[in-house]
This record gives sequence, C-alpha cells and structure tokens, in this order.
Amino acid sequence: MSTLRLTMAQALVRYLSLQYTEVDGQKLPLFAGVFAIFGHGNVAGMGEALYQYRETLPTLRAHNEQGMAHAAIAYAKANNRQRMMACTTSIGPGATNMVTAAALAHVNRLPVLLLPGDIFANRTPDPVLQQIECFSDPTISANDCFRPVSRYFDRISRPEQLITSLPVAMQTLVDAENCGPVTLALPQDVQAEAYDYPLSWLAERVHYPRRPPADARELQAAIAAIQQAKRPLVIAGGGILYAQATAELKSFVEAHHLPVAETQAGKGSLAWNHPNYVGSIGVTGSSAANQLAQEADLVLAMGTRLQDFTTASRTVFAHPELKLIQLNVAKFDAIKHNALSLIADAKVGLQQLSEGLSGWQANPTWLAQGQSAIAEWNAYYEQVTAAELSAPTRTGLPSDAQVLGAVKRTGQASDIVVCAAGGLPGELHKLWRTDQANGYHLEYGFSCMGYEIAGGLGVKMAQPEREVIVVVGDGSYLMLNSELATSVMLGCKLIVVVLDNRGYGCINRLQQATGSAGFNNLLEHCVAVEAGAPKIDFAAHARALGARAESVVGIGELEAALGRARESVQSYVIALDTDPFMTSAGGCWWDVAVPEVSPREQVQAAHQQYVEAKRKQPY
Repeated sequence: MSTLRLTMAQALVRYLSLQYTEVDGQKLPLFAGVFAIFGHGNVAGMGEALYQYRETLPTLRAHNEQGMAHAAIAYAKANNRQRMMACTTSIGPGATNMVTAAALAHVNRLPVLLLPGDIFANRTPDPVLQQIECFSDPTISANDCFRPVSRYFDRISRPEQLITSLPVAMQTLVDAENCGPVTLALPQDVQAEAYDYPLSWLAERVHYPRRPPADARELQAAIAAIQQAKRPLVIAGGGILYAQATAELKSFVEAHHLPVAETQAGKGSLAWNHPNYVGSIGVTGSSAANQLAQEADLVLAMGTRLQDFTTASRTVFAHPELKLIQLNVAKFDAIKHNALSLIADAKVGLQQLSEGLSGWQANPTWLAQGQSAIAEWNAYYEQVTAAELSAPTRTGLPSDAQVLGAVKRTGQASDIVVCAAGGLPGELHKLWRTDQANGYHLEYGFSCMGYEIAGGLGVKMAQPEREVIVVVGDGSYLMLNSELATSVMLGCKLIVVVLDNRGYGCINRLQQATGSAGFNNLLEHCVAVEAGAPKIDFAAHARALGARAESVVGIGELEAALGRARESVQSYVIALDTDPFMTSAGGCWWDVAVPEVSPREQVQAAHQQYVEAKRKQPY
C-alpha cells in the first residue's frame, strides 16, 4: 500500500484541501479556507501545516475567535450549505470563544469545521498553560464544552485516528439531515506527530447533495390531506433555500393556487411581490399571514423546524380541525407538533407533490382572501417606513421601520441585508421586501448578539458581487465589532448601519410588556456615575478600525449617506440615533413567563393576561 509520511496536522490540512463540491455544474473546493488565530496549542502544528498548503487552502486571520466562526457559519449559509470553512484556535480561551458560535451553527443546522488546539495527549507537561484541570477526570479539557453543541465531536489522541474520524466529519458537514458544526479537538503534541497515511485516503473526493424522495405511503397521505383541504396554507422555511427549491416552490404554489407565508430562515423563498405571497408568519409576522394561519384547515410546512416564534408559541394555528404536514429532510423536525410527516428533500418532495396533485387547485377565493390581506399590509408598510410619519415616534427620533424603509429605497434588488438579534429581526421579518433568493440573511435561531458584522463578512466572502448591508443595534455593535477591521483588511466591503437607541431596546420593551419597570436595559435605567452613560461615537470608533464612517441625523441624511456608502470601495459605517420602540402590528403572542407573585400591580395584571393567553395553547 502506497503511503505518505505526514504529521497529523499536515494530513488533516491536505485532506481538507482535497475535498470538493459541485455548484451549478462547476467543481469547487468544499472548503474556501481556514480562519485561524494562532496561539499556544495550534501555532506550531496546525500553523506549519497551513503554511505548507496555503496555496490550495487559504488561511485568513481574524480578530476574535467567536467572530471568525460566525463569519465561517455565515459563509456556509450564504452558499446554501454547499461550501464551508474551517476555524482553528489555541487550546484555552481561543477555543472556548468559539463555543457560542458552535451553538449558533447547531441551532441553525449550518456546517462549520472547528479545530481547537487541545492539551497534551501524553500529559507529560501537565498542567500546561491555559489547561483547565478536572480534578476527577484527567481526560477532560476545555474543549469538552463543544460536545453538546457539536453534531460530531472527536479528540484526535493518535495521528492515525484521522483516517476514520475525518470521513465521518465530512459526512456530517455535507449531510442535509445531520448538518451542523463538527469539532475535532487537536492535542498539540499529536498535531506534530507523524504517520504513514495511505495515499488512497488522501485522494480527491467530490461531495454531491443527496436528495432522498418521500416514502410512498407518507406521500399518498399528504396528497389526500391536501386534496381534502378547503383553506390550505404553505409555510416556507430555510430548507427551501438550502435545497435550492425556490423554483419548485414557485411552480407548486402557482399551479395549485396556494398562499405562502415565510419564516425568518425561509424569507426570500418567494419574492415579496409574488401574487401567492402573504408575508411573514408568527410573533414577528404580518397580519396577512397570521390571519390566514388562524383560519387555515391545513398547513404544509416546508423545511422549517417550527420554533416558537413561527408558531406564536403554538397559538397561531387556531383552526380546531387543523392538519399539519411537515415536509422536511430531517426526521427530527418532520414529526414536531404532532405533524403528518413527509420526510424528503424539499426539491424532490415538491416535485412529487406536484405530480400527485396534478389538476387539483385550492378554492380561488382562499388565495384571493390572502391577496386582499397582503394588500392591506403593504399599505401599512408604506405608512410606517415613510421618511415622514403622520404621527411622530415617542421620542421624535426615526423608528427602526423608517430606517429599513430608507435602506430599501436607496438599495437594489440584489442587495443582501444581514442582522441577528434585538428588535431589528422582528421589524425586518415583517417589513423587509426581499426581491431575490438569499437576499435576506438573518441568524434568528440562536438570536446571537454580535453575529451581525462578522456574519456580514462571511456573506460578502460568499457573494462578493452583491452589496451586503448590515443593520445592527448599538448593543450588538458593542458586543462584537472587531471583524469590521477584518473586512477592511480582506477588502470585503460592508455597509453597516448602526441604530443607536441607547441600550438594549428590545429587551426593555419585553421587560415592560411583562409588567416590570424599565431596569438595567436602556442606559438611562442603569447604574451610572453622576455624569451618566457616555454618548458613544460609533463613527469615530469605526474609523479607528479602518472603515469610512459618518454620523447622521434623520432619514434624509441617512439616505444621502447610504448613497455615499454605495460608492465607497471599503467598508462604510453610518450611525444614527433611533427611537427605542417598534411597530406592534401584525405579530402574535409569545410565551414569556410572568411572575405569579409581585408587589407591582403592573406585573399582577400582566400575569393575569398571561394566564388567559396560555389557554390558547392546545397542550
């Protein structure tokens, strides 16, 4: 058997460089590169290996380990999980900094390969710098934190273990059902140890997507249920985009006259102005979609795990005889909410449903009802996103909705908007008009503050020809902004709009909605010295990181600044003060537990309302 003697780190990097995927008929490297922040535990072994293979597997330096992992995850999402990246770190805080990102990838079913350095497998120099010692189990290191947030975890304690572990890691990363983060913990001594690796194992491999069809019995049950429905509603989730099934969705709903609502992850599966589109659904949904959901007698959910924001904590589907069908490639998701499961790839499943429903159409009055409802919602959109409001906001400052309206008016259909946490995802889900698939990039499974700028970097790396616009609140900006400097360094231009409402405005609203007083969220409600909280100059901070930046006042100045930002060749930050409140129309109830006992009358009243709302949940 022909072999090649390599260190474990060299074999790992060489193996990754030989993995390929096919995108639109073109063979491309599966891994676009490796984000690396070198330190104790990876600079010698992995660092030397990456240097040797830098021409075939580029190494990119970032400024924060969590940020670089967010960028890698966003890159995979923007590529519909067809291409991905790896991340390597030191053994201690560098590794644990990526745990949050691993959880984000796990929740959102997104592939990323995490390669943290680890303590010595031989234990000779224990305890080494940055080692966390478990007094009862010397096999545990800080990297065991990755176990619950990884789809696959392994600690490579001997160099030959790569031969069996890496193929499993690849299978996990490219598998539509089990897709998610993979962590291979790499003890620093083992990284440097050599082994004679089989050349057959180091052969080039092309990964193709599997498209499993539906089981015949499940398919027939779903077709029969749809044919009996009088008011069927389609919910499009992120699985439509990952399966590249947007054309099939469009053909399916047009042929059968079905209204389509969208989740956060599925937004953009159907263009906002398509006649079958009825808007976003759930807690952050449009009144049009939510009205139809409450009257629907059948819901066909496609590629969604139906989390609580989508179902309004299981209250949005109110029809007493509702039937729920879950078309999903993942068995784990397909059976949720007591659904009739239809386990299949979304593209293939839609094709099978279309064939089985040939000639069948829903009652045209049902779709007409949806079209009427979305027309009313579009009129509302024009009101709340206008540069000048008929009724001013509470503070007189621009609302989030007005800012989004300005971004949209000055943009192009090909733009990609990026966001993650706080109040902005709710406003975007309701109000952003997505023209093209993958034009809406929200991380709202983990709702991770700090994802926005790093995620924008990953999106721009994946889609360099499109303008990437990051909208972010002051709270998230302050949590993690360092990859703005990375975007400048890599020449990946972002437009970043910072909405400064002087605190955590979203949680402040939730706090007061549950009867509590404003406390520790807005800066004015926080403990501060006599001088008070500082007014942060976000534009000056962005300039210090190498970006172009300016502060503006009002929507008119924002629109002018957005024009200058589009002309810029480097990352451009625009900051403006905004109102800390948001639109309330369209959305549904969300289950947030309210204290049963409190001296505050407002909390007592909120708890009574909570008890009443809980009665709407079926179980």
